Amino acid sequence: MLTVAKGALHDADVILHMVEAPDPFPAEEQQIWELLHGINTPVILVINKTDLLKEDDAVAEQALPFPYAAIIRISALVGTGVDHLEGEVVSFLPPGPPYYPADVMTDQTERFMAREIIREKIFHLTRQEIPYSCAVVVEEFKEKDDGMVFIRAAINVEKDSQKGILIGKGGNKLKEIGRQARMDLEALLHARVYLDLWVRVQKDWTKKEYALREFGFT
Repeated sequence: MLTVAKGALHDADVILHMVEAPDPFPAEEQQIWELLHGINTPVILVINKTDLLKEDDAVAEQALPFPYAAIIRISALVGTGVDHLEGEVVSFLPPGPPYYPADVMTDQTERFMAREIIREKIFHLTRQEIPYSCAVVVEEFKEKDDGMVFIRAAINVEKDSQKGILIGKGGNKLKEIGRQARMDLEALLHARVYLDLWVRVQKDWTKKEYALREFGFT
């Protein structure tokens, strides 16, 4: 997965390097700076969680070992600086013709959107308990005769402990993930949705090329 992410750096129009206040530059960031050197793509340094700073707190930005195109402070939680960041990103994007009509919001399929909605609920409801080693595969997506949309999806994790966290006590966590995802899917599809969720363990799938292809990461 890391190899795929590194390869994407060369194809991007702009790169965001996000760090967190109040200690945005721990020793581990040296690896990121080494990765960014030699890339001609403009890089914006985004310092997040500035809502945690007190008025007299300072974030050292001097003598950074990388020539950032811009440095922007934001709070993703409360929205401070997000508009500024969006405008800065747009300023680095090359002009181009519209490839889709103005009323088209996405070129992705409904199956793809279902997958991403389920992943979103997993991240919101499990926070840091489940790392980004979680992949959703929509195995079945069909409209029944009565107009209801049936969706069966498998949530893939790397460890048995992650499976237990996702399911929760008495299945409550998985039920809540499904409930929230179903509500968003019904709003998206303008139809009643039956969402069937399963959790399965695929040991170390983030390190296996065939699994990355199967789960849509390559």
